Amino acid sequence: MTDDLEEIRKRRLAQMQQQSSQQQMDPYEMQAAMEQQEKAQAEQEAQKQAIMRQILTPEARERLANLRMSRKELAEQLESQLIMLAQNGRIQNVIDDEKLKQLLVQMQPKKREPTIKRM
Repeated sequence: MTDDLEEIRKRRLAQMQQQSSQQQMDPYEMQAAMEQQEKAQAEQEAQKQAIMRQILTPEARERLANLRMSRKELAEQLESQLIMLAQNGRIQNVIDDEKLKQLLVQMQPKKREPTIKRM
């Protein structure tokens, strides 16, 4: 978890430095920097998808894709947790659709049932 936080801090610092240097760049340099950033994001996304293919069954990946369409933040949070667990070696078996459902239920906040009291 601290590695993830450190990585986020490094990315944010790099973004801030890039933004400050972009103000001093000419348009050609700025376009090249944007292309490089897009390429890095695409590479990072490809790595993430490769890890997901290794740890999820096709049905579980399909469920995650459906979840991404409706609740993008939850899907990203689940992906980051799964990747962190896989990198730490805490996932021994491939996660199937039923196990993914269980993980989603655990991630959902507990909802209180409304109680109506009549006087």
